[in-house]
This record gives sequence, C-alpha cells and structure tokens, in this order.
Amino acid sequence: MAYFVPVFVAFSRGVPNKGSVFVVNLFLGWTVVGWIVALAMAARSNQQQQPRL
Repeated sequence: MAYFVPVFVAFSRGVPNKGSVFVVNLFLGWTVVGWIVALAMAARSNQQQQPRL
C-alpha cells in the first residue's frame, strides 16, 4: 500500500498533474528514485504562478 502513497497525496491535494504522478509511480515507482520523483511531483505546490512584470 505504501507503493501508491504519491498517488494518494496527489489526489488528496488536487494537484493538476495527478495523472502524470500515477503514470510515473506505476512504471517507475519500483525504483527508489522513481518513487521519490512521483512523491515530489505530488507534493509540489498547486498554486498557479502570477506573471512577472
């Protein structure tokens, strides 16, 4: 169950790239690096950046 923690985090936080988190976790989550990348993608801030003037 801990394998899909990044997916649960992404869906609970409502990040816009939750599909990408799922795919990365599904195919690369078996590697430690892939799992950490998926978790980092899920934990990223989901606020939109304001344009700089």
